[in-house]
Amino acid sequence: MPTAATRTQLSLTVLDKRRESDGVVSVRLGQEDAQRLPDWTPGAHIDLILPGGLTRQYSLCGDRWDPATYRIAVLRESASRGGSAYVHDQLSPGDNVLVGGPRNNFQLVPARDYRFVAGGIGITPILPMIQAVERLGSSWTLLYGGRTRASLAFADELTARYGDRVLIHPQDEFGLLPVADFLGSGAPGTVAYCCGPAPLLAAVDAHTAGWRAGSVRTERFVAAATEPPVRSEAFEVVLARSGRSVRVTPECSVLDAVRDAGVPVLSSCEQGLCGTCETGVLEGTPDHRDTLLDDDERRQGDRMMICVSRSCGDRLVLDL
Repeated sequence: MPTAATRTQLSLTVLDKRRESDGVVSVRLGQEDAQRLPDWTPGAHIDLILPGGLTRQYSLCGDRWDPATYRIAVLRESASRGGSAYVHDQLSPGDNVLVGGPRNNFQLVPARDYRFVAGGIGITPILPMIQAVERLGSSWTLLYGGRTRASLAFADELTARYGDRVLIHPQDEFGLLPVADFLGSGAPGTVAYCCGPAPLLAAVDAHTAGWRAGSVRTERFVAAATEPPVRSEAFEVVLARSGRSVRVTPECSVLDAVRDAGVPVLSSCEQGLCGTCETGVLEGTPDHRDTLLDDDERRQGDRMMICVSRSCGDRLVLDL
């Protein structure tokens, strides 16, 4: 798996931009000569690298089988740190933009029956998943909600194509999503995918607490609460490629310490959500504080999200 030290960037052109719902625009990216772009799989993301040092992560939501274009959809955030505002207000057809990735932290796995739950802009990674399982002839249904019907991007496209397998549930008309009724008891062969705001994911987690391991897969917009760090003292981080050593104090992240040492690392969310800053660990034991790695990946200890994760011991050696 590529890490922050090895990912490449592409310069792509904005081919078109369109309004998809209240507060959501889609952007289609490609190269002017229609060259083939790196392949991707449902659930994948790219990094949009914007002026002023902004890097933002967006789900790929276009046609997986279109080799020459990427499509993303961007919600204008009321508390935007600059990324969504730039996409909505300034990014225009013909503009060039740097793109990192794609990478996938929300993999689609084989199942007999899929239950997709999407809240708001959380529909974006679900769109190519539905396209994929439909091609396979698998059983699936989608529960899709948001504040209002007008805010639900791609809702008309989904209902026109898939009919009653798509359950549209605007909150102002019907209340909160009926997660328990929709997901049921988690029969063998059923896998649930959920992407959306924290209260929706909390409701899904609560209902599926007794489901078998691996049968519920979620993607978060906001980091989940974590326990205090294992270590409260400073520790040393050795950067194997550059030969440098940095001290990470309790008030500083590994990412910031590495950058202060003059080693550039691509990052996006800086909350342990997106995987952009994933870095290989060559020695030492990470204190994992992200919301991406599963228990097996954490036990392996060969990678970490350096924006939030720390060290269990005095020293870490990173592949940077």
